[in-house]
Order: sequence, then C-alpha cells, then structure tokens
Amino acid sequence: MDSLNNYVSHYREQLSKGHMQKAYKAIMTFMSSLGTYLGKKYPAYSVSALYFGYMDMTYFAFTPPGLKSKKLKIAIVYLHQQGRFEAWLGAINRKVQAQYIELLSSKNTGKYKLSKVMPGVDSIIESILVGRPDFEKPEELKIEIEKKTLEFTNDITSMLDGLGTV
Repeated sequence: MDSLNNYVSHYREQLSKGHMQKAYKAIMTFMSSLGTYLGKKYPAYSVSALYFGYMDMTYFAFTPPGLKSKKLKIAIVYLHQQGRFEAWLGAINRKVQAQYIELLSSKNTGKYKLSKVMPGVDSIIESILVGRPDFEKPEELKIEIEKKTLEFTNDITSMLDGLGTV
C-alpha cells in the first residue's frame, strides 16, 4: 500500500506537467458558464452555486419550482474520473432521499437508474447526459446538456405526479 507521501509526490509530479490545472480550470469555467446560461434562460428555476468537489464530481442544482416544493432538486453533475455529465434527482437531505427512493422503488423508472440508499450515494435517480463531452465546442455542449436535462426533468416530474411529498 502506498503511503500518503507517495500519493502527494505523484500528485505534485502530475501538477508539474501543467495539464491537470488547464483541464480542471476549463471544466470549472465551463460548469460555471453552464449554470449562468441556464439561470438566465430559465429564471423560474433555482440555480445553486457551483460545488467544485474533490476532483471526483463538480455540480450545481438546477431546480424547477415544482420539485423544490417537494424538497427535491436536479443536479447537473460532471464526474471527473468517468469524464461525463449526468443529471441526478436529489433531495435536500438523506432522510428525504431515502423516502423518495422507497416511494419510487415500486414505479417503473424506465431508462433511468434508481439509486440505492447507501453511504456516499447522493442521488435518487441518475441519467447520463453526455458520455463523451466535446469541450472544444462549448456552445453545442451547453445546448446538448440543456436539452437532455429538460427531458430528464420533465420525465422525473411526470414520474413523481401522484406520489405527493414526503
């Protein structure tokens, strides 16, 4: 097993090449720009601040009023290791998350993955938005994420109709 000092040494070695910083900055800039773009285009939605994460995931919430009143949110997530964008239905806390997972366990979630209540799991339902993003075309990428996020949001809203709130 490697020691923490070895991990830090490898980390510093990668940083000395400069590629990680450039990629990380580009991803953070894109995510910030995406949040601003969606917030301006959909003023009725709540857009949270950007959560930078620990180089595992970066996300912001993009939530329509109908979900907010149910203590739910939509998160647009960039998963660093997988290099992809996902949309997650999330909740304001773990208790609400567990209650919705239980409620949805008897429903057909179709093409969407229903999460399990486990430590470290932040979602209720997940969907891949863009599996191989092209950061060289940021405007096209924003539009693709927007379209698929709205589709996910509409599908989730329909799925939740009749469930009520917890």
